[in-house]
Amino acid sequence: MKIFNSYTNKLEEFVPRHKGKVSIYVCGPTVYSYIHIGNARPVIFFDTVRRYFEHRDYEVKFASNFTDVDDKIITKAIEVEKTEKEITDKFIEAFLTDVEKVNSKTDYIKPRVTEYMDKIILYIQELINKGYAYQADGDVYFRVTKIKDYGILSNRNVDDLISGARIEVNTKKENPLDFTLWKKTDVGIKFAAPFGEGRPGWHTECVAMIENIFGEEIDIHGGGSGLLFPHHENEIAQAKALHNHSIAKYWMHNGLLNIGNAKMSKSEGKTILVKDLTVNPNAFRLFTLSTHYRSPINYTDEVLNNYVKEWDKIVRVYKALHLKLDLNDHIYGNAKIHPDLLLIYKEFLEAMDNDFNTANGITALQKLVKIANQMLRSNTELDVLLSVLKLFNDFFSVFGLKPDVIELEREDKKTYLLWEKARKDKDFSAADKYRNILQEKGVI
Repeated sequence: MKIFNSYTNKLEEFVPRHKGKVSIYVCGPTVYSYIHIGNARPVIFFDTVRRYFEHRDYEVKFASNFTDVDDKIITKAIEVEKTEKEITDKFIEAFLTDVEKVNSKTDYIKPRVTEYMDKIILYIQELINKGYAYQADGDVYFRVTKIKDYGILSNRNVDDLISGARIEVNTKKENPLDFTLWKKTDVGIKFAAPFGEGRPGWHTECVAMIENIFGEEIDIHGGGSGLLFPHHENEIAQAKALHNHSIAKYWMHNGLLNIGNAKMSKSEGKTILVKDLTVNPNAFRLFTLSTHYRSPINYTDEVLNNYVKEWDKIVRVYKALHLKLDLNDHIYGNAKIHPDLLLIYKEFLEAMDNDFNTANGITALQKLVKIANQMLRSNTELDVLLSVLKLFNDFFSVFGLKPDVIELEREDKKTYLLWEKARKDKDFSAADKYRNILQEKGVI
């Protein structure tokens, strides 16, 4: 398996820190509003990464956080006259509902910043003790220039960053690039710390939680490309200061999901919320996974509708396959593997092993649909059809696709056979009646 490592900017062989185990951390949302479909892209992609590792029999430890301390949360709370916790509880629940809506798993480690405040404060204090951070009038800042290769992740030069920095008047910083670890505040929620009451800076939260949850450098740290700088760069700087490692062996970043060739923006109102999606979530998931994760996606209604049709086509064949096996009372035991299926499965594995190329993996699924159609029309042996069904289920499991297929009951089989007989006898009235019954029950 190979992964494009954003840290080294090259494709690398994946070697886990511990054989047969994978540790993954993905930056989660700041919970002050509903997520849009651009926010859903990393949710879907890294869920698929997790699913594929599990498919390859890895034991996966997966964590993704909730930032529940932030200026935007405080502003929202004041605006609607609620507490910060009422706001964050509401939108954490909404987020998890949206995660489930797009068929992603929610059984992962979900740390909230407020639950790790003691650990975050200790982390900052240790940075101060080692001279990597300094206090200034109740605030705490990180000394960027003490990290010799600062900018390596985002491929930025410190001198260029300094020359391009906006230097505040009467700044408390020693250097304009120094970032905030702790912020003194008189507004909103605040916490007691040795350096004064306040709340943590965003960049320290994730790195402190990763250290506490995993206890070591992890295998994979992921997130959207917009987090490369400054968030992930600043996480790495702190980890190097305290532990001389870059948090993760492999850094992965997905591209943006744009709308109308423009970046999706909540502040500008250019968004489509996940909760407002009316299309089949499987079609939306197919849409996001049909582009390589590092490439941008441009959303249009027309493009998404094409994937609605594509999903309908996949489900029609899958249902027909299920139906064929159910009608013949086939026992779901060992299946014969057709040579074409081995080839398709190999293509799927090669695609996913090559930097999680879900686009090529979806192509393998589409080839399976075509072969399944041909086999259904040519009265292929039931054991072979069963192996097709199993391969469909493997693909669906990895891609997080959930076809709505009803297992036939005895009465359903009877109705289906009556429908087939009516069609054969050209009794169209009876055929329509039986077809309507089958459609209402989701059989066809």
